[in-house]
Amino acid sequence: MKRLLFLVFALSLGIALLAQSNVYFTSEITPESLVKVFQALGVEPTGNVAVKISTGESAKSNYLRPEFIQNLVSETKATIVECNTAYGGMRDATQSHLQIIKQRGFDQIAKVDIMDSEGDMVIPVSDTTWIKYDIVGSHLANYDFMINLAHFKGHARGGYGGVLKNQSIGVAARSGKCYIHTAGESTTTITGSNSQDSFLESMAAAAQAVHNYFKQDGKNIVYIDVMNNLSVDCDCNPLPAEPEIDDIGILASTDPIALDKACLDLIFEYNPAPGNNPQPLIDRITEMHGTHIIEYAEEIGLGTTQYNLIDIDHIGVNEINQENPDPETLRYNVFTIDGKKILHNARSLESLPSGVYIINGKKQVILR
Repeated sequence: MKRLLFLVFALSLGIALLAQSNVYFTSEITPESLVKVFQALGVEPTGNVAVKISTGESAKSNYLRPEFIQNLVSETKATIVECNTAYGGMRDATQSHLQIIKQRGFDQIAKVDIMDSEGDMVIPVSDTTWIKYDIVGSHLANYDFMINLAHFKGHARGGYGGVLKNQSIGVAARSGKCYIHTAGESTTTITGSNSQDSFLESMAAAAQAVHNYFKQDGKNIVYIDVMNNLSVDCDCNPLPAEPEIDDIGILASTDPIALDKACLDLIFEYNPAPGNNPQPLIDRITEMHGTHIIEYAEEIGLGTTQYNLIDIDHIGVNEINQENPDPETLRYNVFTIDGKKILHNARSLESLPSGVYIINGKKQVILR
């Protein structure tokens, strides 16, 4: 009977493996590993390629530096793209934003395009609960392939910032940012009367709009989160708080929800140690109900919170099998069904006693 139960469990794991989205992980945070994790996706960039980043509000912000992203940009022959901000500062107008880009050195490694420098355009949203369309930079139409390259960190308004924020607020034109922030109330101010959840749900709808735009024939999009300099503050903060935990790694996927979910699990599963405290970042995410964006994005059909976490540190790119990942490369983040952390980026589930768990975003039963 025990053997039968084990076989049933093994079969259910196999089915789950097919249903979950692949998220590739490397603990190395180098220009070379950034290229490797992109290549692990097995998606060939075609046509005009855009790499969407944040250029950072000040030199003290934790934005991804030009020397770090240079190899990826060069490898893909990409243009670095951004949009102007909706709040006061040096990046709220094209001319001053370009000055910042020059100061940061981004223009030394590639062409840089402020996508709303010549206006905006409207793209459709599938979910019209709050916003009825998405207002993006008009230059988005010039690109066939996008690499959404996000610095994963905390965020004062969204709780956290990953690829979903980089794709919604980040790709929106200045007026579009206001429209998302106010959950459809205004295109001229970022202050509205709607709730926090309505803002997060508007971000999810806008992220889905951009994803769908790049899933048209002849276009495509992929996603990368870099988990370094994990401050509670966004790169839009000119004086961010110092990170209180060590760098974690780089993760990539073709599914933005699975990717952000895997990053969140690595934060919530992080084991505290002297001088290494994840709690401030966890508190920031929790206080702003930050995880709601991935829950809602899954609900409206953007992707799944269930993922295979695949460690590529000790294998070559040519050894990666997107359809049937090598079991030796699989890693697991495990919680009890009431949210208690059990395993962090573990290599095996053998230590788990019988019970019901949330394993990489999916409820599963362990029978021994």
